[in-house]
Amino acid sequence: MSKKALGRGIEALIHQADDSLELPEELKGDVSSLPLRKIRTNPDQPRKHFDEEALRELADSIRNQGVIQPIIVDEESEHGLHTIVAGERRFRAARLAGLNEIPVIIRAFSEEDKLEISLVENVQREDLNPIEEAQAYRHLMEAMNLSQDAVAKKVGKKRSTVANSLRLLKLPEDVQDSLVKGELTAGHARAILSVLNPADQRILYGRILQHGLSVRETEDQASALNKGMRATEQKEEKNPANRAPELRSIEQKFLDALGTKVTIRGSLKKGKIEIAYYSMDDLERLFDIISNRDTLF
Repeated sequence: MSKKALGRGIEALIHQADDSLELPEELKGDVSSLPLRKIRTNPDQPRKHFDEEALRELADSIRNQGVIQPIIVDEESEHGLHTIVAGERRFRAARLAGLNEIPVIIRAFSEEDKLEISLVENVQREDLNPIEEAQAYRHLMEAMNLSQDAVAKKVGKKRSTVANSLRLLKLPEDVQDSLVKGELTAGHARAILSVLNPADQRILYGRILQHGLSVRETEDQASALNKGMRATEQKEEKNPANRAPELRSIEQKFLDALGTKVTIRGSLKKGKIEIAYYSMDDLERLFDIISNRDTLF
């Protein structure tokens, strides 16, 4: 099925993820029921982790009110099963609630459409953890041969957001696991990535877990480690107490946009900006972001 044929279908189908929304007009009257045993989850679903407590709460609601909005499934496959395109959380909760059937909307989708809808549904609802989101972007790029800019347009994000997300996949597996578990944030992860020496990255990761460092504290320690200051010799960087808070705020905005350490030296009237990079690829990435002003802020 082509994008043109779908029209505003993708946008409409994505909205089914919100159980409080009404079905769009073009889909009303096209709802049927399928046995849960005839439905399978999508192996390309970006979201891999489902909050068990939230699922139980939804299951309780389904027991009382039923499934308010149908899930979206693909046409029957050669194995006699329908693949979920949107609504896996409702499917899991319905199964948990003991239902035998669930309301569905059956449509024919290309593999490209299924992947795009699954990704956009989750990203727009902010249901993915940082690693799942990064993996989904990478999968979309590889499966559909898309650039970062094209992916950003499809999911309604800035290109810099997609680029910074993809960088998280360069982290060691245990650091990625900590992101998934919520032991550190994407801001912590970006600060770790800004450290050039892999051994120092491990040191910084350990400090975050041990001392519960804030993102700002992590960034400061990352900068110190890049200057060769280890645990026994680390000194606090000069930072006058009367430094304008506006400068720290702007530094954070640069960090969010560029995904690397940015230091503003000077006053509100004049100064200089230092942007850290740690490889030729990193430098090319920064140039790409800065040269495309529409995606910077």
